[in-house]
Amino acid sequence: MQDRYVGDIGDFVKYGLLRAIRGEKSLGVAWYLHPNAGPVGDGGHTAYLRDPDEWRHLDPELFDALGELIPDRRSVANIQESGILGDAVFAADRLAVDDIEHRNHERWRQQWFDRTRSQLTECDLVFADPDNGLFPDARFNPRRRKSAKRIPLREAMGLAEGRAAVIYHHNTRFKGGHRNEILCWKHHLPRGTMAYWWRRWRNRTFFIINPDNGMRRRLREFVDRWGDRGVLV
Repeated sequence: MQDRYVGDIGDFVKYGLLRAIRGEKSLGVAWYLHPNAGPVGDGGHTAYLRDPDEWRHLDPELFDALGELIPDRRSVANIQESGILGDAVFAADRLAVDDIEHRNHERWRQQWFDRTRSQLTECDLVFADPDNGLFPDARFNPRRRKSAKRIPLREAMGLAEGRAAVIYHHNTRFKGGHRNEILCWKHHLPRGTMAYWWRRWRNRTFFIINPDNGMRRRLREFVDRWGDRGVLV
């Protein structure tokens, strides 16, 4: 997550999803907050806010709240204060590694993750929002700056231990296409994991780990309501 993404179409779907499937669960958010960085134009997918006839009915309260943050109030802090995620607990320590000595990156990352998990101990549903999504443990290297944008499989499993979790994944140029990529990750995630593949503008997937029956039902209702913008895989 980066502050400059706040309010874009990705935000609308992810908060809409969390609001729809949460039920009575206590929600915790692991922002995986990265300093603003990347190609010019990232975070610019806000045109949906100028088309309320297509989008607002899906979640009017959320649509209006995000619209109030565009263009000059785009920050995770303002999302937290907006109340759109109710009484959620937020772990917002930044993944800013530029000031950390290179040799200390691995230890620093482990300490960061331990703090994040500790802050969300009492939550029975956790949402993790890394910039680039899931990454294989064997290839994850905290000494590389790009790793700050990723969540290794072991961290996703740690956050989901003993509770439900939703993990954001930005689809890549996986050989065989996005659907095969999603199926590959489901193979590595716990049995029963569900995947919501969002296909408007940039492709992204939300992996729902350890859902109970109520969450499964609410997810299917969400998918039906939001139509062909996304599908379960």
